[in-house]
Amino acid sequence: MLQYIIRRFLLAIPTFFGATVIVFFIVQFAPGGPYEEQLNALRKGQGAEGGGSALGAENMSIPPSQLEALQRYHQVNEPIWKRYLIWLGLVPRPVNDYLAVIDSPQNVGNNFRVIVKKDASGQLAVYQASNGAPLSDWYVDPSQKPNSVWVYQREISGIFTLDFGRSERYRKPVFELISERLPVSMQFGLISFVITYVVCFYLGTQKALRHGSKFDVISSSMVFIAFSVPGWALGAVLLVLLGGGSALAWFPTGGFQSNDYESITMMEKIADRALFFVLPTIAYTLGGFASITLLMKNSLLDTLGQDFVRTAYAKGLRENRVIWMHAMRNSVIPLVASIGGIIGIFLGGSYLVEYAFNIDGIGRLSFEAIQSRDYSVVFAFAVITIFITLVGSIISDFMLALVDPRIRFS
Repeated sequence: MLQYIIRRFLLAIPTFFGATVIVFFIVQFAPGGPYEEQLNALRKGQGAEGGGSALGAENMSIPPSQLEALQRYHQVNEPIWKRYLIWLGLVPRPVNDYLAVIDSPQNVGNNFRVIVKKDASGQLAVYQASNGAPLSDWYVDPSQKPNSVWVYQREISGIFTLDFGRSERYRKPVFELISERLPVSMQFGLISFVITYVVCFYLGTQKALRHGSKFDVISSSMVFIAFSVPGWALGAVLLVLLGGGSALAWFPTGGFQSNDYESITMMEKIADRALFFVLPTIAYTLGGFASITLLMKNSLLDTLGQDFVRTAYAKGLRENRVIWMHAMRNSVIPLVASIGGIIGIFLGGSYLVEYAFNIDGIGRLSFEAIQSRDYSVVFAFAVITIFITLVGSIISDFMLALVDPRIRFS
């Protein structure tokens, strides 16, 4: 088992790289990226009309130094493979980038000044302006501006160092945004996960044991109706009916906690969160009842028709013992096999439900990032989704081996 898990983790490495390559290349070649957006903003700021994103006559109104700085910031002059490696954090990226005049001191922050001049071999190098000491951690790149160069440092930062860049929309580090919002989505996701599996396990079992009865027909109709209604639409209806929209004001109209949440006691915090969580949790879970409930029902029905179950009945074992000790263990195998995928869906958040209830979760964050073309957030969300999916598949295999003794990973 341990060897199998190690092999799966090793297999997950090229899978992760393959998935991130696809996402990165698609976004890089899609029109209207962050470079084009800022280029258009600069063009409008200079009084130009401007539409396209190609370098040429349309960019004549932009000062060359600004255009060159923008190209260096987005690394558009670097080959695509190098940009991908920089994004991953496998190749150092330029930081503290400044345009400096040769043989003239340049302030690079914190009252620290550098100067670029030729060394003994005739090559340009960076020195400390105050004492002339060489700075080995500063580098020089040529500039289109006469008698000027770019001075910069290098830093290893990227996905592998949990540096997802900076959000253009919120002007904050993406990791900070995710750290603030991921716990909110995880709370909704984990609560919905537990409720869904507990309810669907019981409901599917009862439907299988009472197959063809009125209870089976009515419950099937209800779960299919719930399945056909989108979660965000159900959330809007619940807000109107129970959130004070037009009828009963039993629950808050949105958010996930009160304004005075930080100043109340622990028990009051639990009660406050519970009140806010009721309607979003219903919208999260109700649509997923149909597939899991029917999966449990059909699996149990199929197991009850197996020879070993009939043999157990023939031996005179009690019905409850046959069902719960013999049939149930084989019946839950399909549910266990899907746990990993379900975890990924719930932890990723439902962006439309979060949008409907005005919940600042990771789902809503990713939805707004796609709308505003905030690609740093889009990349981060894609990486999180890929990682959760890979880990979820390993969890499914591990749980499958626990409940099914016939499975061996040797």
